[in-house]
Amino acid sequence: MLRRSWKPVAAAVVAAGPAYYWYSARQSETFELPVRVRQPDGKVGMTTKTLPLLSVDEVNKRLRERATTETTPRSNGIVWNYANASLPSNDPIEDAHSKQIVQRDESDPSAPGDYVFFTVMDGHRGPETSQLLSQILINAVSLELSKLISSSASSKSTLSRVTSLFASSADANPVNVANAIQLAFTNLDRELINAPIRIFASNIDEKSRDSKIVPDFSQHPLALKTMQPAVSGSCALMAMFDTAHDDLYVACAGDARAVAGASSSDGSWHVDVLTEDQTGRNPKEKARIQSEHPADEKENVIRNGRVLGGLEPTRAFGDARYKWPREIHDLQVLNQAFMVGNNLQLRPQPSALKTPPYVTARPEVTHRKVSFKTPGENGIRFLVMATDGLWDELTSEDVAGLVLGHLEGLKGVIPKSELSALVPMSTKTATVQGKDQRRQRGSGSWAFIDDNIGVHLIRNALGGGDETELRKLVSIPAPWSRSHRDDITVTVVWWHAGQEGNASSVSTSAPKAKL
Repeated sequence: MLRRSWKPVAAAVVAAGPAYYWYSARQSETFELPVRVRQPDGKVGMTTKTLPLLSVDEVNKRLRERATTETTPRSNGIVWNYANASLPSNDPIEDAHSKQIVQRDESDPSAPGDYVFFTVMDGHRGPETSQLLSQILINAVSLELSKLISSSASSKSTLSRVTSLFASSADANPVNVANAIQLAFTNLDRELINAPIRIFASNIDEKSRDSKIVPDFSQHPLALKTMQPAVSGSCALMAMFDTAHDDLYVACAGDARAVAGASSSDGSWHVDVLTEDQTGRNPKEKARIQSEHPADEKENVIRNGRVLGGLEPTRAFGDARYKWPREIHDLQVLNQAFMVGNNLQLRPQPSALKTPPYVTARPEVTHRKVSFKTPGENGIRFLVMATDGLWDELTSEDVAGLVLGHLEGLKGVIPKSELSALVPMSTKTATVQGKDQRRQRGSGSWAFIDDNIGVHLIRNALGGGDETELRKLVSIPAPWSRSHRDDITVTVVWWHAGQEGNASSVSTSAPKAKL
């Protein structure tokens, strides 16, 4: 463990403030921010807002108010460490996250062991899809895995059941597991997209059908509960650890990203980027979507790095306007039945839409072997999952280095140029960047002052050792903050082994179910 302690050098790091605001050091600290506003004539113009500048203490409170840290020992000797933090930019925040430990049932041929799940969701056009996914996505994947295990067991003859005691179970095969995860994602998305259509069809009566009058179902208890998750959208990132088989699976639908830090036998560390940003700027995603549609749509399916020129992620849950047949929108029945009575309106489908769906929730699944039971074993030692608000600001290498430095005990404010010498890391897999460019901040230093690693990453994404920069960015309220930073949600997971004797000593997160 590194025990170096650095004195703050923020005073020695001078960074010019961004051109979009200037700082006023009066008795009540304020700063001015150019913002876009709608003029009385309906046109959008620029004006300047004078905004209060949060104090350092207020900024720290805001960074930490959504942060959690947990340590969960398990009976197999693995101690799970979990840190999460979120900082809203939208109001309400459109990100979500969840976690769950699912213990294998005693009848499972691979028992004992756990499935340990972590998810982050990045919503858009509202929080409804991401919030719903945080409640049901893990359960949907668990169900498919349960089917995989039970179907494998029930299909075996008596002889094969005996021999299977000495062979691998179905969920030990990474291809089977990846297929099950993909099926869970796509089936769940199909349910989300079709739910309002089913509610409408099951409630319309013969009289309304014959008269072609659309009834008002706006007060139906499932009206907005089904419509809003279908028409808003969310990227989803899931990590699943299988401790029975020493496996890690990462499923990505969208532009959230997972990055692992791994050690080698010589004591060196490397960055393993486990996902690709799935946007229209990813050449593989662009080619995939073009191949799924007629040749005459080739130039329009991705425009300016976006699906039909509008949506940035090419994979997501919800986003029904890119998935429903045009007739659904043209007939206006769902809009009239569910939305109008709630003073809401469906957005029109993109004008270039011809052969939907253009967006899929089918994830790409990455598999890695992980050693859980041997302390100090080479391989992946920590995992970072975050929505794109973090990756807009930091590279995969930045994040891995900041996490490793935190785990190794670095303290204080450290010049950025120094970190790679203190915690050297190479890159195993390159990042496939989903944006045209990252934001460039002026800070020249990293800050190691937070106990929660998620807060630590968010702080360094928005200024690090430059307190003035950090204070300004955190002080900008919604909706103007969205032009300068996105919602950010970060989950960091790391683990220790060989702690069987401590399994019942501390437990802040008991297993939720059995599989």
